[in-house]
Amino acid sequence: MRSTMLKCITIVLVVYLMNQNAHCELQVGFYSYSCGMAEFIVKDEVRKAVSNNPGIAAGLVRMHFHDCFIRGCDASVLLDSTPSNTAEKDSPANKPSLRGYEVIDHAKAQLEAVCPGIVSCADIVAFAARDSVELAGGLGYDVPAGRRDGRISLASDTRTELPPPTFNVNQLTQLFARKGLTQDEMVTLSGAHTIGRSHCSSFSNRLYNFSGTSSQDPSLDPSYAALLKRQCPQGSTNPNLVVPMNPSSPGIADVGYYVDILSNRGLFTSDRTLLTNAETASQVKQNARDGYQWASKFADAMVKMGQISVLTGNAGEIRTNCRVVS
Repeated sequence: MRSTMLKCITIVLVVYLMNQNAHCELQVGFYSYSCGMAEFIVKDEVRKAVSNNPGIAAGLVRMHFHDCFIRGCDASVLLDSTPSNTAEKDSPANKPSLRGYEVIDHAKAQLEAVCPGIVSCADIVAFAARDSVELAGGLGYDVPAGRRDGRISLASDTRTELPPPTFNVNQLTQLFARKGLTQDEMVTLSGAHTIGRSHCSSFSNRLYNFSGTSSQDPSLDPSYAALLKRQCPQGSTNPNLVVPMNPSSPGIADVGYYVDILSNRGLFTSDRTLLTNAETASQVKQNARDGYQWASKFADAMVKMGQISVLTGNAGEIRTNCRVVS
């Protein structure tokens, strides 16, 4: 009798734990019953923002990347600084270059009006990134949801968790590996540079005083370097000077980025370095040849990146205002 009872208790416990684990996993259609219009509301806000300023699409994709690489995809990148803490968004890696905060704010306000306390800011960021890729001409994809929002945001984390534009291929591979992403996924996600812009300070080292023997990076196409020098004059003190990262099609999510790299027109050292390794160089060539294959791989990599160290279940919180801890 006691043995039978113990077996029954064990079975009930196992089933309970399995259900708990299933509950804690991200799910496509997570808000189908609790807030059925959630993804449509976010997409509408993103569409309006991109219609007014196409560059916002790149900003929202980058926001998702910067969020996920620091403490996981928990919307920590959205938290404002306080008198006692400088948050991620105010670090040199994010300010003034990261854009799109107001889009997330507007989407959250709409969602709180319809489904108060239900949709996390972290999921809004993930949905907005997907919608931005699609609006820029990339492939749409299903976003597993159920993330919860974190309570910690430290500017100091950006120094060790985000790849600077000066990283070489080994450094990039190692950093992405720490996040559970393969080298191929690193090359694939680098293709996000197909849209958006960069401040001159992120690559000016390649134009002026490059090394003791060369003032200009010799691996950079001379005509492209000359164009960049006209756009980013040496000694300029204007912090707002920007250039498109993929000048041939800066607003379209295509493989022009990889074509540019093969033509020695990759903007950053972290772009050019993909040709210095046989495996990554091969991946660059494959992506440049097959736009659909890259777009499909990019969608898959975005889904995988969106699941880095997520908070689920009872962890974290659901913020009512994405800028402050509830």
